[in-house]
Amino acid sequence: MDPLTHALTGAAAAQSVAPEEKHRPAAFTAAIAGLLPDVETFMHMPSDPLFNIEIHRQFTHAFLFIPVGALLTAGLLWYVMRRHLSFRELFFYSFLGFATHGLLDAATSYGTELLWPFADTRFAWNLLPIIDPLLTGVMAVLTTAAFYYRKRMFGWIFFGWLLLYLTFGFVQRERGISAAGELAEDRGHRIERLVVKPTIGNLLLWRSTYIAGDTVHVDAIRSGIFSPQIIYEGDAAPIIRPETDFAEWKGTTLYNDLLRFRRFSDGYLIRHPEKDDIIGDARYSMIPNDLNPLWGIRADTTRPDRHVPFLNFRDAGQEVRQTFIDQLTGRENR
Repeated sequence: MDPLTHALTGAAAAQSVAPEEKHRPAAFTAAIAGLLPDVETFMHMPSDPLFNIEIHRQFTHAFLFIPVGALLTAGLLWYVMRRHLSFRELFFYSFLGFATHGLLDAATSYGTELLWPFADTRFAWNLLPIIDPLLTGVMAVLTTAAFYYRKRMFGWIFFGWLLLYLTFGFVQRERGISAAGELAEDRGHRIERLVVKPTIGNLLLWRSTYIAGDTVHVDAIRSGIFSPQIIYEGDAAPIIRPETDFAEWKGTTLYNDLLRFRRFSDGYLIRHPEKDDIIGDARYSMIPNDLNPLWGIRADTTRPDRHVPFLNFRDAGQEVRQTFIDQLTGRENR
């Protein structure tokens, strides 16, 4: 999730339990703790561009790290907050704020290693978009009211709203999975792997990505609340398998980086439609039924002993924005 949503959720966790006289310093402490797990965003290794995407949402987001993060947060805030909270209270409210971060991220689509270091599984429940103005807007109102009135009730309402929104996301995701399955069946495809993810800022328009045979298929599914589903059929591309497509480079840095990127992309690897040397993550695109990836790596076979660069392709031009809006509002022709 975005930093504001993390801070608000951390603050609300403290506001739900803090006594009136400790309400505001507790909320401030938990809000800071709710932000701190993303400190790994600033960890880079210039010689290895894939290091940053591998470490993102890794150890600082894991269950095992919560008490460590809470202790670090309490230590950082002790000098500023010592007149308002004891160190024990600082640790407690930091623990609450830190604990919300990984779970909230796992509810989105990027993937979070909650069980590190025991397992490297990236949990992505695909219930929330990374940024959602409706979710965060209501959160902001409730957190502000709680801060002003110093009442636990607003914190409880906050988490009631979050639970309601997560439930709606679950229902919408399941509707999308059902629609994607029916679409594949109509095409005569046998789905081997399927993922349905919300698009940015909403729970109405979803992106379906599935693998059938040696091909990746993407489609957009608009699941309206009071209207029938609309399917925007999309593109298809051959899946990239390093073991066969890059067999002659096996054992090189290039080959090992391809395996690392495949793990990060959960196996959904394709070539960029317009850049043959770019291997992209088929799960994400600016347009939900398009195969132009949001990010990828350049597989330079002339330099197989160098780490691959990680590249972003965020085209937010007028045509892209209009296509997205048309699909979101159900106006685009199918």
